[in-house]
Formats: sequence, C-alpha cells, structure tokens
Amino acid sequence: MSYPQFESPEFLEAHIGSILDFYKPHAFDRAGGFFHHFLDDGTVYDTETRHLVSSTRFVFNYVNAFYQTKDPVYKGWAEHGFAFLDQHRHAVDGQYVWQLTSGKIDDGRAMAYGHAFVLLAASYASRLDISGARQRLYEVFDFMDRYFWEAGQNAYADERDISLENLSAYRGQNANMHSVEALIAAYEATLDDQFLVRAQKIAYQFCIVLAGQSNGQIWEHYDENWQADWQYNIDKPDDLFKPWGFQPGHQIEWAKLLLQLDRLAPQDWYLPTAIGLFDVAMEKGWDTEYGGLVYGYGPDGKFADAHKYFWVQAEAIATAWRLYQRTGDARYQQDYLRLWQFSWDHLIDHEHGGWYRITSQQGKWIEPYKSPAGKVDYHTMGACWDILSVMGKYSPELSGQ
Repeated sequence: MSYPQFESPEFLEAHIGSILDFYKPHAFDRAGGFFHHFLDDGTVYDTETRHLVSSTRFVFNYVNAFYQTKDPVYKGWAEHGFAFLDQHRHAVDGQYVWQLTSGKIDDGRAMAYGHAFVLLAASYASRLDISGARQRLYEVFDFMDRYFWEAGQNAYADERDISLENLSAYRGQNANMHSVEALIAAYEATLDDQFLVRAQKIAYQFCIVLAGQSNGQIWEHYDENWQADWQYNIDKPDDLFKPWGFQPGHQIEWAKLLLQLDRLAPQDWYLPTAIGLFDVAMEKGWDTEYGGLVYGYGPDGKFADAHKYFWVQAEAIATAWRLYQRTGDARYQQDYLRLWQFSWDHLIDHEHGGWYRITSQQGKWIEPYKSPAGKVDYHTMGACWDILSVMGKYSPELSGQ
C-alpha cells in the first residue's frame, strides 16, 4: 500500500485541515458553545449534553486552528467556546461541574481532571487575549490548590461532590498527568514560574516516586495514602477515564510531557525516564498479531483490553517523533511510521474526516459514534501540532495574531 509522507509538515497540516473540516459544518451551537456528540458522518446525535472535557478541548482546538490557519472564524469560535465555559461554573466557590443537560447540572461533581482542562483552555485562550482568560487561568489554579492539592504527596486528589465538602478517597494518575499538561501550557502563556515548578513536582512524583511501586511503570489507581490500588475497576478495563491496568497511552503521554519539560528546563532524569516509559509501553502494548497499541494490559503483561483507541495511537505518534528528533535513534522513526500506518489503515475515516474513536483488536469498525463526549479530536490534532512544533513549523507564541 502507498502511504502519504507522514514525516512531511505539509501532510500534517493537511491532515489537521481534514479533521477541522469534519467538525466545521456541525459543531457550532449558536445558543452557546458547541455540540459534543457526532456520528461518523458528522450528524449530531445529542444536542443537549455538554461535558466539561469537550467544552474545554474545543477551546484548545480552535485557538490552535486560528494560529495555524489565521482564519478569523476560528478565533471567534475559540472566544465562543471559552465564553460557554462559564455555563459550567457553579455558585460554590467557582468550581466547574462535570456535565450539563439542557443547561442544567446533571453531574455536579468537581473533578481535578476537568479543572485541569479548564486550566488548559484558559491558558490557550489567554494567548489570544480572549476576555477573562488570564483571570480564569489563575482562578482555576487557585481552586485546584484549595480543593485538590496534597502538598505532602506532590499530587492532586481526584474528586469532590458538588458541595465541595466531601473528598473521595480515590487518587489517580490521570488527573495529575493532564494537570502537568495544563501547567506547562499555563507557564508558556504567562512565564510564571509557579506553574513550571508545580508541573516538575508532579512529574517527579509519578514518574519516579510512585513508579517505584510498579517496577518503573505508572499505575492508574491509588488509595488516599497514595498506595497503588491493584483492584480498583478490575472489572472495568475499558472504563473511559479510570480503566484498570497499565495504560500504554498514558505512559506514552507522560513520556511526551517529560520531553516537553526537558525543553523548558532540562533535568538529567527526563530523557532516560521518557525513553523507559515509551519503550515499555511499545513492548508490552503493541499487538504483534494485528498491529497497533492496545488500550491496557495487566501486571502479568496480558492484554486487559485489546481494543485500539484513537488517542493511544495519536499520543504515541507524537512521542515517537519527539524521541526520534531528540535521540536520532532510527527505531523511534520506525515506531512513528508504523503507528501512522496502522492509524491510516484502521482509525482514520477517509470518507468523512476525523478519526474513529475505537476499533476491535483486529482493527475493525465497531460503532457509529465518531466523537462522543470527551473526544472532539483534541488528541489527534494536538499530536500533529506537537510534531509540527518539534519540526519548527508551528508555534502559537511566535505566529502572532
């Protein structure tokens, strides 16, 4: 089979364009924000539900789309999406609720994961000087400090109820990983060192200290004392936000974040740790029979969920490119190409645009929901923008308005 030039910036820019084109006719809601649920052909199948993660990721998408294309429509959409985030704000101390239906709260939990994405959205919006973005950036950081930060552990707790009075005993890596992503964005938007220092502390805690509980890999779930909880969601290896098992995609995302931190403020442990996390994820998570990275594997190394998820491949593509450029090791170039090839063959919709969310282990289409709540192709376009930035072909800081 003949493939595109996956290493070409022109390919990456065109691929981003094809994804933006999938959403452009369907996503904008004149009543506020964007629709969040799309079938394969772009049809909106739920007009009422608004999930905090999708609301924030749309802002990220359209800020970056504006910087790449200079199309003022995308700047307007970023402003439109950021304004809608206030619909998620609750009266109790400025928290952002997890989900709305028909404009009313139907899941009022305060999630560290969700607030991390508000921080990410505010950080990107502030780069465009969108009204209120810089204020929100600092407000949500302070909120997370008050209600989730556990200074003795250098980590964020996970979840409070809508009253903010009751903190769940659950602790997890996922909210912390995306907090590091958001803190990096906040630092880049403000050059305020407190964000970089916080990101560095969390990264060390998870990639060095807590990884020591699991032979250098990063486990997903912990109890309130930050001891690995090997049983949490053991019957839910396919859970959307808290799956059981080691997640190749998450270990690879951590590797990417370490490489980003190393670019900002080098430390000697970043690169070898990133290499270790990426290598073990590819070794244990790659499906040698059907190709692609699986969703999860257990402590015994057996696949816990062998489905192929879009975001896992996308994050691995970006991280493989960073490692190739940083080390010059051709095996990472080969990883980059085989991940793209699998995705091109099985996960990318060449008819309508965008990526399918999930396939079977064999790489077969299994559901018509191109983009349910939480997806919006933030991972896929984000991976391409990240690769372009490493190539020196894309930088929101340098592109101007």
